[in-house]
Amino acid sequence: MKIWNTTSDFILLGLFNHTGAHLFLFVLVLTIAFSSLVGNALMIFLIHQDAWLHKPMYFLLSQLSLMDMMLVSTIVPKMAANYLTGNKSISPAGCGLQIFFFITLGGAECFILAAMSYDRYVAICHPLRYPILMSWQLCLRMTVGSWFLGAADGLMQAAASLSFPFCDAHEINHFFCEAPTLVHLACVDTVVFEYVMYICCVLMLLVPFSLILISYSLILAAVLERHSREACKKAFATCSSQLCVVGLFYGPATFIYMRPKSYNSANNDKVVSAFYTIFTPLLNPIIYSLRNSEVNGALRKCMGQCAALNHD
Repeated sequence: MKIWNTTSDFILLGLFNHTGAHLFLFVLVLTIAFSSLVGNALMIFLIHQDAWLHKPMYFLLSQLSLMDMMLVSTIVPKMAANYLTGNKSISPAGCGLQIFFFITLGGAECFILAAMSYDRYVAICHPLRYPILMSWQLCLRMTVGSWFLGAADGLMQAAASLSFPFCDAHEINHFFCEAPTLVHLACVDTVVFEYVMYICCVLMLLVPFSLILISYSLILAAVLERHSREACKKAFATCSSQLCVVGLFYGPATFIYMRPKSYNSANNDKVVSAFYTIFTPLLNPIIYSLRNSEVNGALRKCMGQCAALNHD
């Protein structure tokens, strides 16, 4: 098979066709993406402005919102430009940047969610020792570590994915550059890389997920030992929002990266990828604002201040 010139552009086939139904879905996706950016930006603003939210838990939540904003900004603008202009090409450098930012943000989010679960474990199981066990120094270390591990994985996968010679069939059946989809175009055996990528996925997905399960299992055991309906209710209200976010993020990510290659389906992959790159970032601020009284209180206070300024 003829080897394709790696200095040429890739072609992203995209998520939508130019039909009436797909145009409606495209507008819907843009609306969701814009709402996601606004919702996460509002969450970051509230956490920054309200002194009551200056706690490790909410600092970690602000990092989650920042990652979601960056994730949407990495994927949606290029997808929208390709659809509106009809120019579906993307340069190898642009493709590498998308892979790098996507893996970096996804990996960092895994560890941030694990850090948030540890925070809840300490707050519920060891409330008197919370300032020691969940100090600001530890919180900052976990945050920096999450970004660093995500960036290391993103840099490795982006560099490795673009190092292969690609065949003349340079069309990517996706709406953004994702490492597993790009590697399918390689003209050489990629078994070793796929094996290494699988190990990275185990480390970046299953290890944080295992820590999350351990944290919430310990929380459940501690709450059940207290035999208090009020304690159970409070713990459930505190943890249920985070469990929803964990499920919405890890489910689709595991489906894409951890299932056997024989089950790959381009159309299914595109739909699932759209869910956790565009739709899930919108749900995070909604879930946390609806299920969290402190965030609701900060929002009401902010709206009251805005109303007072307008009245004056």
